[in-house]
Amino acid sequence: MRAIQRQESAAPPTRLTLLRVRAAPGARARGWLSAGTQRIPCALGPAGIVRRKREGDGGTPAGRFRLLWAFYRPDRKRLGAGGLPMRVLRRDAGWCEDPRSPCYNRPVRLPFALGVDSMWRADDLYDLTIVLDQNFTRRRKGGGSAIFFHLARPGLTPTAGCVAIKAADMRKLLPRLSRRAVMAIG
Repeated sequence: MRAIQRQESAAPPTRLTLLRVRAAPGARARGWLSAGTQRIPCALGPAGIVRRKREGDGGTPAGRFRLLWAFYRPDRKRLGAGGLPMRVLRRDAGWCEDPRSPCYNRPVRLPFALGVDSMWRADDLYDLTIVLDQNFTRRRKGGGSAIFFHLARPGLTPTAGCVAIKAADMRKLLPRLSRRAVMAIG
């Protein structure tokens, strides 16, 4: 009986398919991310959760978004991947944020002529970055770009519209994510 119990307790944890993000009462740039039985504080955009996302509005878009893949910096500590596809982040990686570009809301290589967010940063925010399917698969010009799930700044200060959590929380969460995981915001 003990041998059976040991085997059962050694089973890997269930993969998470749903991450739910809700605004924190009285602090629109803060929220709570629920993942299974975990409840994790998170940072949101300064405008809080918005129903109609527009480029540059500072809002975190409401909706249900697939977690497409994760970028990681190879020169930093790599976090366990779980079921998500992982891509190495290159030094010349960028993300186009200019609605006039045919590359809008797509990864690009730097240098790039139009508005772009550099993915290789001096801080650790994008050491691990999960791309959300917000305005990606069905792209609308001006509908918001570079909406990620990434690491938070100290103090969980506001993002530009992404969802961000502390690195310690990401280390616990990432290995448990399913390939079919979605983030429901709002």
